[in-house]
Amino acid sequence: VQLQASGGGLVQPGGSLTLSCAASGSIGSINAMGWYRQAPGKQREEVAVISNGGSADYVDSVKGRFTISRDNAKKTVYLQMNSLKPEDTATYYCVMNDYVNDYWGQGTQVTVSS
Repeated sequence: VQLQASGGGLVQPGGSLTLSCAASGSIGSINAMGWYRQAPGKQREEVAVISNGGSADYVDSVKGRFTISRDNAKKTVYLQMNSLKPEDTATYYCVMNDYVNDYWGQGTQVTVSS
């Protein structure tokens, strides 16, 4: 199973980006999907998670600015990020759980800077 994340880049404060993460390989029914991030010198933190029923949770710092969504048929999870701030700068990782294992993507860099 491989998760391929994309969509990162350099954006100015206040800008937007959409991250995508698609799973390939022998992965069955997917339970939760989520996004984590890790900034230099900091621990990895959970940013957003979405259940197989579509319920979403967010870390307080991104509530109202980020939206997580999923396409089960495409085995893909998205993260729409609006009103980006310099403190959102980090490597973003996607994760999917198939009720047995967690699978991680390779990370995509998001840099918010003027």
